[in-house]
Amino acid sequence: MSNRVLVVGAGVSGLTTARCLFDAGFEVTVLAEKTAEFTPSVVAGALWEWPPAVCGYHTDSESLRRSKQWATTSYERFNGLSTQSKTGVRMIPAVFYFRDRVEDTPAELQKMEETKLHVKSFVHTPSLIDQHGVSRGLGLCDAYSYLSPLIETDVYMEWLRSELVRLGCRFEQRKLLQPLADLEPSLCDEYTVCAIVNCSGLGSIELAGDHSMQPLRGALIRVMNDGSTMPRIAAAHCVALDDKVENQQMIYIIPRGPDHLILGGIAELGEWDMDIGLGNYAPVRGILQRCQEFLPTLKSAVLDESDPLSVGLRPYRKKNVRLEQETPYRIFHNYGHGGSGFTFSWGCAEEIVKRIISMREAAAMP
Repeated sequence: MSNRVLVVGAGVSGLTTARCLFDAGFEVTVLAEKTAEFTPSVVAGALWEWPPAVCGYHTDSESLRRSKQWATTSYERFNGLSTQSKTGVRMIPAVFYFRDRVEDTPAELQKMEETKLHVKSFVHTPSLIDQHGVSRGLGLCDAYSYLSPLIETDVYMEWLRSELVRLGCRFEQRKLLQPLADLEPSLCDEYTVCAIVNCSGLGSIELAGDHSMQPLRGALIRVMNDGSTMPRIAAAHCVALDDKVENQQMIYIIPRGPDHLILGGIAELGEWDMDIGLGNYAPVRGILQRCQEFLPTLKSAVLDESDPLSVGLRPYRKKNVRLEQETPYRIFHNYGHGGSGFTFSWGCAEEIVKRIISMREAAAMP
């Protein structure tokens, strides 16, 4: 049986899967309609979080059970990569704030107790609110922090792609026009592969016939963080989406590069339109207002005029992440990560590799 694999999709899931396949001794071709710089991965906030993410939605027990191991694996890999500046990964303090005491909310208490087992420099104290200049007017009363991997998406994706090129990965830009199950025989013959890994995100609506996939629209405002109009902000700050509360109230403030911050966010299920902005869409303006109310020093922030707003579509799957072989085909699926693409990336990729190896071993048995 061939030791070649075809990966469909060039976002963070596709490129990470390709890298793990190479590490396991496979040869890889990455096939994608869009190159990495045009995928949703590049406009992600890309702050590692213990599940569930601040944007909510993936909260069912099956999603969480599997995703915690994926997140743990990714934390370890990103922590290692943070020692190499060229990767665009660094460890920064990430602070999470709460309107109720963590101990009084069973789900949040469980999340906190699990989190501190897997991260570095965990601290739980309400004093973080005043320490970071957060407004007391929002009713926040508790907080904890830890060192979290922060991925500079454009740098990291280019590094990941260049590493794959160095290893001998082939890249081909191509749009597939039929479901993978129909194309499997011809693709396996054309590329002489033993398996196909589908990492196409929202493309899986067509390629996998998965109509449980929906866009979860997000937007990030970019402001200057060079110390010229306000003190530099070095930590990430997050308040999770609470779907029991009316109106959008998710907050995340994340350093991006040496001189910028990204502010979020929104999580709008089923919305495909990306033509939204500060001038034509109130919820985007609400991001800036909400972040300034949360952290008053941001009232002095200046928009990055060259790139003030990014809009992206998170690939959300209602049932949970799909990570499995589609039998009887040689197709493996790795998609539906929602807002946790980077957080799950290494864990999902390593599991896919194990599944492909198991398939090959089973095929080799007499």
